[in-house]
Amino acid sequence: MLKAAPQAHEHQATPPITALIPQARREQGLTQRALADLLCEISQNDSVTREEVSRWERGKRIPGPYWRAWISAALDVPHAEVDRAAVAEREYRRTKTDDRTNQRVNTS
Repeated sequence: MLKAAPQAHEHQATPPITALIPQARREQGLTQRALADLLCEISQNDSVTREEVSRWERGKRIPGPYWRAWISAALDVPHAEVDRAAVAEREYRRTKTDDRTNQRVNTS
């Protein structure tokens, strides 16, 4: 019996947004400050700073849908990929939290 060919996305794990943003930013030759400035310019919203870009890259925060759309445009990354990267980061956080909870339960 023939199996259907696997979809291309099944072979490519989406990196978390903490990896996607700095990689795409460096590929564009941008610093964190330059990315923040670009986001402010194209969005006409000056509320993002270099510090916020740093928080996204360090996993302290996950950009919301509004900024993910602008990150996609600024870094020339498909919007769906940026959204998948945010989901991947959330799943990683959830797994990490579950692991810590299980360790606490097992040591009690």
